Amino acid sequence: MSVIFEQTMINGMAVSNRLVRSATWEAMCDDDGRPTDRLTDLYCDLAQGGVGLIVTGYTFVSPEGKQLHGKMGIHTDGFEDDYRKMTDAVHDAGGKIALQLVHAGGQTDSANAGRQPLAPSAVEVDQFPEVPAEMSKDDINNIIEAFGEAARRAKEWGFDAVQFHGGHGYLITQFLSPLTNQRTDEYGGSVENRSRFAMEVYHKVRDTVGSDFPVMIKLNGADNLEGGLEIDDAVYAATKLSEAGIDAIEVTVGTPASGALGPVRTNIDAPENEAYNMDLARQIREAVSCPVMVVGGFRSPGVAEAAIKDDRVDYIAMSRPFIREPGLGNRWQEGNLATAKCISCNGCFVAGLKEGGIYCVVEKKEQEKKE
Repeated sequence: MSVIFEQTMINGMAVSNRLVRSATWEAMCDDDGRPTDRLTDLYCDLAQGGVGLIVTGYTFVSPEGKQLHGKMGIHTDGFEDDYRKMTDAVHDAGGKIALQLVHAGGQTDSANAGRQPLAPSAVEVDQFPEVPAEMSKDDINNIIEAFGEAARRAKEWGFDAVQFHGGHGYLITQFLSPLTNQRTDEYGGSVENRSRFAMEVYHKVRDTVGSDFPVMIKLNGADNLEGGLEIDDAVYAATKLSEAGIDAIEVTVGTPASGALGPVRTNIDAPENEAYNMDLARQIREAVSCPVMVVGGFRSPGVAEAAIKDDRVDYIAMSRPFIREPGLGNRWQEGNLATAKCISCNGCFVAGLKEGGIYCVVEKKEQEKKE
């Protein structure tokens, strides 16, 4: 198992192994996006449990980009003390933590955004809860600025890196997708134009944090929707980002409207059902020079090791397995190579919606039986 537990570097950031906790909505923040001690404790458990790099839950860069309750916000300097407490605690626990930056665009609703949602085009599609307002040039510029300010705060407040969300149908993906981007200006039409917003976000973030701070993206390899983003366009965007100096690309897939081919799949009950984004990751890996991470159904250490050795991906990202077993990395490294206990039921997210915080409902039931 040595390949999984090699130490690596991402633009000066030492990562103790190749296991990444992929960004996960935790539902553990105040209504305004202020992080809580409960969330900090969760990240410390992951750090102590052997996760090489923790990527936080998706964090809105401006209020109209908020999607769900309990979601983190990085839109105000007023949260500085709370975030410094978080990053200090994770570092004291031996971890590295990246802040994920997001704008939900048309995938939020008026109740959460506080206004009619913004999107590249005012289109009615299944992934949008309501018809959004088409973004003006001022809207585009303001949100790009918000990404830059969010990255500034992240660096100043002790995060080790930032990752902006270009997957799962959120705003950056909405610009990339021909389904949700029907603009006729310089942000729409050709794949070059549809990639422009992602590139401008990247350049703003890079200009803000400098060349020696890790900047990453989580990028859809495909939307798995008719008329949506497909792999050829994703490879184009990934190549341009790599050429511009992005430090890592995490490959993901799907939107809330993608059904069984969405980002968070069930019935991952055998090795052949794992690593369901590997084909997309291979194609992106072949096209870029930066490190590549891949998320999507990893449960077995053998499958993870093969992805690194045979397919040359650099990092294995997981979400749900770490909800049930924050110490999974330590368990594997210590020689217990049993498959992750996660059964991919998605009950953890139901708990987040109904109970104000994610947790493994299966693990809780098993513990209650023992008691």
